[in-house]
Amino acid sequence: MIGVFHPGTSLVHRAPALLKLGVLAVLVTVVALQVSLAWLGAASVLVVALFGLARVPFRLAWRQVAPILWVLAFAVPVQVIFGGWETAAVMAVRLLLAVALAAIYTLTTPVTATLDAMQALLRPLRRWVDADRVGLALALTIRCVPLLAELVREVLEARRARGVEGSLIALAVPVIVRALRTAEHLGEALTARGFDD
Repeated sequence: MIGVFHPGTSLVHRAPALLKLGVLAVLVTVVALQVSLAWLGAASVLVVALFGLARVPFRLAWRQVAPILWVLAFAVPVQVIFGGWETAAVMAVRLLLAVALAAIYTLTTPVTATLDAMQALLRPLRRWVDADRVGLALALTIRCVPLLAELVREVLEARRARGVEGSLIALAVPVIVRALRTAEHLGEALTARGFDD
């Protein structure tokens, strides 16, 4: 599994991974607790500015964020029915911002830097916690978000190429099957490297 790291020399790229993880956690928490569309709008400007500061090409940034729009296409109408348009808008913007923030982290931080950051963070707890395993689990989790998005994109492109239109189930089944196959291959690779105990 190759990361989606986009090499660069920007200030965001050069920032320590541990600092970026901390900022990511704080920003996602603040966004998740925010209920004001005005504040979420300000947060959106900040996220766009971070993409600009990181010098991430628009096309690459869009590829990371676009797949979540398929989730919102189903979730927003349901939220409008049960909670109103403002609640639906807040939910949609929160989700978009969280995915965009995670994308900034993955695009500007190599997986090895994430592993090193987790080891440094957990070093004081090494008596109780295996820092290597936690770092690996975090790196895989971060990597699997864009990987799943890529699977969805590939399935959608294959359906479009065949001229197939269909239900959510017709999209979900091939995505789930491919995700399970990928997980199985990943498990085999980890077992081969001695991570099965």
